[in-house]
This record gives sequence, C-alpha cells and structure tokens, in this order.
Amino acid sequence: MKKLINVLDNFTENVGKITSWFAVFMVLIISLDVIIRYLFEFTFIWIIELEIYLFGFLFLLGSGYALKHEKHVRVDVFYSRFSEKKKAIIDLFGSVLYLLPWCFIVINGSFKYAYSSFKISEGSPQPGGLPALYILKFAITLGFILLLIQGVSQILKSITILLNKDQA
Repeated sequence: MKKLINVLDNFTENVGKITSWFAVFMVLIISLDVIIRYLFEFTFIWIIELEIYLFGFLFLLGSGYALKHEKHVRVDVFYSRFSEKKKAIIDLFGSVLYLLPWCFIVINGSFKYAYSSFKISEGSPQPGGLPALYILKFAITLGFILLLIQGVSQILKSITILLNKDQA
C-alpha cells in the first residue's frame, strides 16, 4: 500500500510543479494586458480570456496538489487537537462520504458538458475571443480526476494510520 501511496503522491507532486507554471504565465499575461491598457488605452478580448483560462487551469489542475499539502479548506477548530488516529478517521470518512462521490459526480457531468462543447467546436462568444472553449471545460474534468487520484492516496494514508497499532 505504501508503494501505491508513493506513486500517487509523486504523480500529484509532479502535476503540481508543472501546474505552478500557469501562475508565471498568468502574471506575464496580466502584466502585458495592463501595460497595453495603460499605454494604448485598449485591450484584446483574447488576452482577457487567456487570463481566465490560465486562472482556471491553475485552480483546477492544482487542486490535487493542494489536497496533498493540506492547503484546502478545512474547519480546523477541533481537528488540530485530535490524535493522528482521530484525524485519520475524520479524513477517511470525509473522503469516502464526500470527496469521492463529489469527484465522480463532477467528472461525469463535466465530461458530458465538455464533450458536447467539443462536438460543436465551441469557441468564445466574444468577437476576437479564443477558439476551443472546450479545452477549459475539459480542464474541469481533468482537475477532478487529479483531485480523485489524490483523494485515493489520502484514503490509503488514513487506512495505513488506522492499521498501525503503534499510534495512539
């Protein structure tokens, strides 16, 4: 089980490192947009949409990485005071009852949504906008697949902690 956890965690770590480059590109594009806007008093629709795409990619594709490093939203009032076993129980039930089902629901729904967009070659509704809007829609599916992968790793880690007799 440790080997599988390591494989899943390494995959998430590598995807997170690659995804972090979207932040760099987003800063560069936003800077370019601001410079153009202030110097020439106009902007391009495709630049604004590219900013939105990059933010979406960063947020969606980085969600598994955030879960791995415990940077997701959690009500930590009591959790931080719990023993490792109690934390593992909460993480296990939370992941099995909420995270996994939600991932499956969103993956199923978003794939249908993105695929129908792909079939009609949906692009931006704005004149001068980006083509291939379905790429951003498929990022929803991919983001939740990545979150699901890390969720499985988190479940396996919780099970490992619960099966370990040495921990209190």
